[in-house]
Parts: sequence; structure tokens; C-alpha cells
Amino acid sequence: MSNYRRNRIPGGTYFFTVNLQDHKSQLLVLHINELRAAVREAKQSRPFYIDAWVILPDHLHCIWTLSKHDDDYSCRWQAIKKAFSKSIPETEYRSDTNRKRHERGIWQRRFWEHTITDDRDYAAHMDYIHYNPVKHGWTKAAKDWPYSTFHQLVEKGVYPVDWAGCDMGTLNVGESME
Repeated sequence: MSNYRRNRIPGGTYFFTVNLQDHKSQLLVLHINELRAAVREAKQSRPFYIDAWVILPDHLHCIWTLSKHDDDYSCRWQAIKKAFSKSIPETEYRSDTNRKRHERGIWQRRFWEHTITDDRDYAAHMDYIHYNPVKHGWTKAAKDWPYSTFHQLVEKGVYPVDWAGCDMGTLNVGESME
């Protein structure tokens, strides 16, 4: 297995992008309850704090903060992907490589990670996450997308309900492979 260079800071806050292999798939929203259960299970065995999350049909973005002496976010993603994959019917295409490796062919192998560096970086990534359904044309306003922490953050007073986001095109945030 490859040893990818990842920034690891115990107790760090990280932005993630995780993609399905099939970019036309809608598995994540079709099986939202299974995804939520997989995340709950991972959090129970290896706690982490979810700062923000948005789930789109074929990918997701989130910000997590790990506990003080913990920097192992990869094991959590492995657990989430595995639990989700086991919980849904086998309907996806599987390549020869998937079959050889006994993989389902649901998730891209890697994920994109960015270590949050300061309050400005945190705020920009929070905005990016909550604006993402609008960016991809799934909705006209962040408040209309049901699979997002935006609603919880409105209740906490972090965002106004009519938040439209800033000009996301000028922000240097998000994933580089989308």
C-alpha cells in the first residue's frame, strides 16, 4: 500500500473531499441513512468533531476536528467507506482491479485533505462547503439543500437563513480534483 504524504497534526482541523468512483452516481443521497449510520459508527469507535458537512449525490465535503492527541483521520475514512459499502446492495460496476482487490467499486481510493491553517481559512472552507450544492446546480440557495450542516449552523446563529455566500469563484479553497 502506498504511503501518501499527508499533513498530520494531533488535534488538527481538516477539510476533506471524498468522491464516489462513478461521478454520475447518486448513491450518497439515495442511501443517506446508511451513510449517516456509517459516520455514527466511526465516531463511536474513534471520536471526532464534525464542524461542517455537505453530502452531494456523488461526493461530500466536510471539516473535522480531531481530539488533542489524535491525527489519524485516514482510519476513520476507511471505516466510514467500509461500513457504507457493506450496508448497500451490490449494484455498481466493478472493474477487474476492483474484483482482484475484493473492492466494491463505490469509492475513489483516495480522498483530498487540507489542514485548516487559521480562522480565515476555516471560514472560507465552511462557506465553500455550504455553498457547494449551489455551485453544482442542485439548488439555488444553501438553505434548500437538505444534506448539509447549514441548517444546524443557522440555528446556532453562525449563518443567517438567507445566506447566499460570497463570490466563491475568488476563494482559493476546496478540492483541486473536481
